[in-house]
Amino acid sequence: MTTALPQRRSVRVREIEDDADLWALPPSGDATVSWMHDGRGMIGWGEAARFEITGPGQYEQAARAWSGFVSLLGGDAASAVAFASFSFDDRGRSVLIVPQVLVTRRENRNRVTTIGPGTPSPRTPIARPGRVRWSDGALPRDRWREAVAEAVRRLRRGELEKVVLARDLLAETDQPLDPRFLLRELARRHPQCWTFAVDGLIGATPEMLLRRRGDQVTSQVLAGSSWSGDGEQLLASQPHRDEHDFAVESLLTAIAPHCADVRASGPSVLRLRNIAHLATDVSATLTTGVDLLGLAAAVHPTAAVGGTPRRAAADLIAELEDLDRGRYAAPVGWLDANGDGELGLALRCAQLSGSRARLFAGCGIVAESDPDVEVRETDAKFAAVREALGA
Repeated sequence: MTTALPQRRSVRVREIEDDADLWALPPSGDATVSWMHDGRGMIGWGEAARFEITGPGQYEQAARAWSGFVSLLGGDAASAVAFASFSFDDRGRSVLIVPQVLVTRRENRNRVTTIGPGTPSPRTPIARPGRVRWSDGALPRDRWREAVAEAVRRLRRGELEKVVLARDLLAETDQPLDPRFLLRELARRHPQCWTFAVDGLIGATPEMLLRRRGDQVTSQVLAGSSWSGDGEQLLASQPHRDEHDFAVESLLTAIAPHCADVRASGPSVLRLRNIAHLATDVSATLTTGVDLLGLAAAVHPTAAVGGTPRRAAADLIAELEDLDRGRYAAPVGWLDANGDGELGLALRCAQLSGSRARLFAGCGIVAESDPDVEVRETDAKFAAVREALGA
């Protein structure tokens, strides 16, 4: 685990009334972090602390790192927030970032938290990406369809019940990509989603994996999708209902050892800009005192992003997907000094690097799935970032 800590850890908090565009507040796109929903939430910049984590036990490592930093802040820790983005599996790199400046918006009142000296940074205007050129990712569209067809054959043989396969798409732009531009466009187009940015991973996820507030835990499971927007047809589709039920059951099973009074309400239809999902709301009461990261370790990956049975799905993903997911489809969000916070799943997202963006999209595959339909579903999911880039 690598870390970077501030030399001065003084914390200053002030409140300002301001209805300005939050995306214009960071002085540049560098080190921008964000977690926004319907115009409210948090955006920050600079790094008061940074923790990079690799290898097994990433959630336990992150919890120790965050706990150590909180202890350094002492009584000021109540104002600190860490933005987290985890690797899909143990092969990748997870990141926790504590911003040097954090702006939290609630009802047009902003609270500004500064950790350390808060040296002003040079301000640059938000830049548009210019012309975008697209190319295939790890698997071209037709080869990914073949991978889905092979997964369907395995499912029909009874080797497993569900698997989630993902694909990627590459974008090259004329100008270096400014995270503030992409965040602003995603938030404007998808206000129902949580717009996030952590260490260059930018997206607008519709799925709240876990929210912890004291002893109360909530989640919204999304699985089963249609780009036609026909909610009744989605509810009546047995393959989509099966896919959804696997995802709900995997979450309920994972949280059961830590919770009581577990309730699931659904499925209903969540309609977004260009796609609709089956959704089930879950609530529970904690009985073990586990914090948000402990819950994440218990539930990830759910059947919504991996499959069921979990091990068989992971093996088939490794065999067929031919893709390093990085931090795609893994928990992303924030946590505070009390172990509370929110973690969504990193969906509808892209990893930015200079003038390149790597977009991700995936689908849940069951025995009745049609490979051509699944290809079109990933196209619909790519559209969130494609449209935000101006495509």
